[in-house]
Amino acid sequence: GRDGPSVGAIGMGCMAMAGWYGTRDDAAAIAAVHRAVDLGITLFDTSDLYGGGDNERLVGQAIKGRRDRIVLSTKFGNTWDERGWPNGVNAKPDYCRSACEASLKRLDVDVIDLYYLHRVDPEVPVEETVGAMADLVKAGKVRYIGLSEVNPNTLRRAHAVHPVTALQTEYSLWSREPEEELFRVCDELGIGFVGYAPLGRRLLT
Repeated sequence: GRDGPSVGAIGMGCMAMAGWYGTRDDAAAIAAVHRAVDLGITLFDTSDLYGGGDNERLVGQAIKGRRDRIVLSTKFGNTWDERGWPNGVNAKPDYCRSACEASLKRLDVDVIDLYYLHRVDPEVPVEETVGAMADLVKAGKVRYIGLSEVNPNTLRRAHAVHPVTALQTEYSLWSREPEEELFRVCDELGIGFVGYAPLGRRLLT
């Protein structure tokens, strides 16, 4: 984004390391993170949802000794069942604060560079959630805030409360919806666009 951190054009999404698309191999995942850092990848993306928090622990382990070379992003807002699969949304301000504390502990870091609202809670005005996220910035627990999978109107409302650094939405050869309006709004507001699943959830590779 206009006022956000500088990152490479290609980042590393870590969701698949939680076993969402097949067999989980922690040793291979950690080796992949190390190799990515060595190759100059700077943006690493996880979420408290992936593996029910377990992916954050894995990423935290993988970045030890390399923290100063990366921009670390994670997310909150989804809840999960005992298998680590999503079962609801919670973006209440008190949950935002407790989720952040839990992520910091699992990642074993003092601050999260980019903290996303993973999904908007239909029961909570986005202004309230972003207000709580802004408090985390003021407290020094988060450097920048982002949103995932929101429409242009919601993005504008959130940005009016606190600058949104990044919007994360699926974007690939057959997921082209962001081109319709989101790109224009991001450009207008100075918000960076992070396209997830750009390789079509491995179908292109």
